[in-house]
Amino acid sequence: MSGFIKSTKEANQIVIIETDGYLNNEGGEAISAICYEKMSSGQNKFLINMAGTKVVNSIGVSILIEIIEKLQEVDGKIGYYNLAPIVSKTFNIMGLTKYSTVFESEEAAVSGL
Repeated sequence: MSGFIKSTKEANQIVIIETDGYLNNEGGEAISAICYEKMSSGQNKFLINMAGTKVVNSIGVSILIEIIEKLQEVDGKIGYYNLAPIVSKTFNIMGLTKYSTVFESEEAAVSGL
């Protein structure tokens, strides 16, 4: 597991990925590796706990967009929670929130996804 991925777990058939650090190309690739591996075994719902991620860049966001596109092909979903205000604003500006959901907490995310 990369240093960016703090942990992964499952709840209600949802894969929950906890991140720690800068969501750039390396962080994005770490997330996509987990998502694609899990998608190959039939899972299609993902949550990302971003409490440890305070900064994102356009490459990290573009990798998330690629994941969203692949999830749309299999009727999947992705959501995020514990976003820093600047990350939330970035996700809004770059359009991620049109195709994925930001939640306030893990409980809200698990029930809402």
